[in-house]
Amino acid sequence: MKEWLRSIPPVHELQNHDKFLTLLNESRLDSTQLTKQLKHTLEQIRDSILHDEWQGAIPGTNQFIDDLYITMNTNVNKQFSYTLEKVINATGTILHTNLGRARLSENAISHVVETARNYSNLEYKLLEGERGSRHSHVESLLKEITGAEAAMVVNNNASAVYLVLRALAKNKEVIVSRGQLVEIGGSFRISSIMEESGASLKEVGTTNKTHLYDYENAVTPDTAIVMKVHTSNFKVVGFTESVESEELIDFTKNLVDVIFYEDLGSGALYDFKKHGIGEEPVVKEVIELGADVVTFSGDKLLGGPQAGIIAGKKKIIDRLKKHQLARVVRVDKMTLAALEGTLIDYARGESTMQNIPVIRDLLVSINEIDERSHVFVTKLLQRSNAFQAKIFRDESQVGGGTMPDVVLPTMVIALKHESLSAEQIGRKLRTESKPAIIARIQKEEVLFDLRTVTPEEEEFLLETLLSISEV
Repeated sequence: MKEWLRSIPPVHELQNHDKFLTLLNESRLDSTQLTKQLKHTLEQIRDSILHDEWQGAIPGTNQFIDDLYITMNTNVNKQFSYTLEKVINATGTILHTNLGRARLSENAISHVVETARNYSNLEYKLLEGERGSRHSHVESLLKEITGAEAAMVVNNNASAVYLVLRALAKNKEVIVSRGQLVEIGGSFRISSIMEESGASLKEVGTTNKTHLYDYENAVTPDTAIVMKVHTSNFKVVGFTESVESEELIDFTKNLVDVIFYEDLGSGALYDFKKHGIGEEPVVKEVIELGADVVTFSGDKLLGGPQAGIIAGKKKIIDRLKKHQLARVVRVDKMTLAALEGTLIDYARGESTMQNIPVIRDLLVSINEIDERSHVFVTKLLQRSNAFQAKIFRDESQVGGGTMPDVVLPTMVIALKHESLSAEQIGRKLRTESKPAIIARIQKEEVLFDLRTVTPEEEEFLLETLLSISEV
């Protein structure tokens, strides 16, 4: 072992080797950074020798030099490769939280690229030649689409909820039904956010039943907000009762210095109900009922970037814009560009809304998915005998903590390989394909739902499966 360690060439000698110079050119690192990688690789090898784990050639040989630079090249590629990568979502879950939720529209993407590549009027009024506000860029679009008097954008919906409660109800009471004290992803709870904001939670009713008189009996001189939380990520069924927004709005109007605030969560700007998909309230409908303020997400049913949107009465939104926390939770130029690019399609009308991938994928017909699936399977089986394939009716999920009770009928492709297990195929698709392909595995079959796969991605998926079949 000691002899092996002594036989490892010194750093200065390895720096003069042709392989070092070749890697210097290929990696586009400077000499200092590559030397750092060399030292790190040598430390790895010494450590593996000391632990009797070195599987390479004997130090001091030409083969050892080759093995060292192979290991070094692997380390360089690993460190200087992006960890955030494109993947192909073949699961059928449209708002897959683990896979980045909403896929942006082409309008949004091009607007982000243009805004990122250049200087912009982020906080500058071109007409007046003076400082402006970043709030102005999407506010007019949000007002047009939702019917609100004013609007603003923060970095996510949890921030929106927090800002509203902190700015409007600090050291005051907020009345909420027990059945609406939801927990969203990552163990964030409405009750915990409220506690952090300095507002005092006043629970009314029970888990399954809350009546208007529960709210009436809970009001005190310290009440600042009557809050309703749309339970977009779960459903209570059976012996239930809740108070509708319209009733709570009428009730709140008769109170002094108390506002009605609804957290809509999923942010539906499009009426999916007319297609028989779910019961999500459209933001505009709640605003028209007279809600003082609403909050919702940008990257769920809205189909845009991660953002929290606050809309409502102008005097309330103006107050929120001036709050010190507004700067803490503000969004950057690329988020605003992505949101503006998304909202433009909403503002132009229903004919352009299907440019937004979330809306398109939610509304695609089962017949279209079935036709695409049969074409795909035909192409695959014509070029490979290694797979067995079938197509059957199944269900897609909306995902992202939205529409928990909605069933989207779909058709899925189920594949079996003559020599590889479903787990092995799934692993190859995830780890050996660039971009990685994420599928479902069920009953020893790999399932592909083309609802969330574009035609271009279909072709890549086909070629990847064919390459697997040749192994």
